[in-house]
Parts: sequence; C-alpha cells; structure tokens
Amino acid sequence: MKVLVADDDRIWVELLTTTFREEGHDVLAAFDGMQATMHAFQSFPDLVVLDVQMPGGTGLEALKRLKMSTKTAKIPVLVVSGAEDAALPGRLEAMGAARFVKKPATQKQVLDAARALFPR
Repeated sequence: MKVLVADDDRIWVELLTTTFREEGHDVLAAFDGMQATMHAFQSFPDLVVLDVQMPGGTGLEALKRLKMSTKTAKIPVLVVSGAEDAALPGRLEAMGAARFVKKPATQKQVLDAARALFPR
C-alpha cells in the first residue's frame, strides 16, 4: 500500500513514515497542503494521512481538492489534528474524510485508524 503523510511537523512525518514502512508500506511525505495535493495527483496513494493546520495551503483545502477530483475522490483521507475546534470532526466527515484522530496521538493510534480503513 502507498501512503502519503502530510504534516508540517517533520519529526511527526518521520515517525509516521517509519511506522508505516515497518508495516511494509511505501510512504511519500509532504510538508504543506499544496505538496500533499500535488503528490496525491501525481502518485495516487492508497491512503492520505493529513494534518489540518499547515502552511502553504491547509489540510482542509487539500482535502477539498482531493475530494473534488474524480482521480482522487475515492482515496481515503485520515485526518490527524490538534485543532481545538469541537466541530472539526463533523466538518471533516462532511467534507469526505474517512477518519479523524486527535493530536497528541501515538503512531499506534494512527496506524490502528489506518488499518480500520482497510480490513483484511
């Protein structure tokens, strides 16, 4: 499985990259919303793990672009965010996000949420 991890926290990206690679997945990294969108349109990952609060285009903008395109609309998006907006999970679901994990989170929580999207 190909996973795109998008977050402006480079340490978090490295942690998730290592976690997914240890599970046998190919991982692409993006550090802002625009990079996330470009990588998704070029490589068509099986899963996008997306932060909300990033420079260069927010995760919300990236999610909107991904879900508007027929080429990427069906890619599950797992949002991992520390945003304090209580309405955010519902808003993300309405925008097409598959799952939401609240930061601070562990790599295991993110991996478990990703596994739930691809039951064996």
